Amino acid sequence: MIRVGVIGYGYWGPNLVRNLVENDTTTVTVVADRRPERLRLVESRYPAIRTTTDAEELIRDPLVDAVAIATPVSSHYELALRALQAGKHVLVEKPLTHSTETSARLVDEAEARGLVLAVDHTFVYTGAVRKIHDLVRSGELGDIYYYDSVRINLGLFQHDVNVLWDLAVHDLTILDYVLPARPLAVSATGACHVPGQPENMAYLTLFFPGNLLGHVHVSWLSPVKLRQTLIGGSRKMVSYNDMDVTAPIRVYDSGLTLNADEESIHRMLVGYRTGDMWAPRVEATEALKAEVAHFADCIEHGRRPVADGQAGLRTVAMLEAATESLLSRGAPVELATAVGA
Repeated sequence: MIRVGVIGYGYWGPNLVRNLVENDTTTVTVVADRRPERLRLVESRYPAIRTTTDAEELIRDPLVDAVAIATPVSSHYELALRALQAGKHVLVEKPLTHSTETSARLVDEAEARGLVLAVDHTFVYTGAVRKIHDLVRSGELGDIYYYDSVRINLGLFQHDVNVLWDLAVHDLTILDYVLPARPLAVSATGACHVPGQPENMAYLTLFFPGNLLGHVHVSWLSPVKLRQTLIGGSRKMVSYNDMDVTAPIRVYDSGLTLNADEESIHRMLVGYRTGDMWAPRVEATEALKAEVAHFADCIEHGRRPVADGQAGLRTVAMLEAATESLLSRGAPVELATAVGA
């Protein structure tokens, strides 16, 4: 049985604790949070779990094999580093850290110590995103032309990070998982409509090798909530609606065909193909349940997580470049070759 300590019992911590408790190969031995009122919630629901306001006490605990961190991103690096140095496997809420420098340090520390470092890229464990991954990687969609997503709603405004780090992070983890190439550069524009607060809406463009283009629109200032992604290929196209519980994925046998005109090789005729649409069956297991089971399996068998430290580093690199571009009104920022590899 893998004994896990959870740091942070705010918004996401209760979900982590519940899934770790319900998993057959993990158990939660201790939960840490600075707020006594949050710990009282743990004690009332899970009387067997110890609680503490001192995260360091949890990290030093010899009865803890792994540490799950569900705290603000500004604290991720210090907590994860101390846990790794204490010989604990680590699962960190996304994004991994606030910078590529600190994320790379965690990756190096975990690899040097032979420990599992996993990042809570929850969407890559959903049945829908896994199905999209399989469709893309099998070649069924053909050559991928674009990834276009909208993730907007009214609130919740964050005070410590902008909308890119809060919402776009989801789409960046998805495209990092499903697309066959890594982006070469990032461009971002955005605006803040609340004085003294981070940007509350942004448009992010990712430039890939060849003609593949990625685009992400995120906002806390929309009258409607949308979670829509379109992926276009040369053979087929995919629509992914995370809010559609019955058919989140729809595959369209649609596209275009290019034919050279008989009179001139320089003139091309564009034809549009519209075929059938089908909605594949997707696994309905809760994403976090699948993620926790995968984390435990990686610890037990020495495997590398799907959303490992390198995936976390790549996502942070895209966010960091997007933030830099945002400050220069959309000027493209190149991604380091080592990160994009």
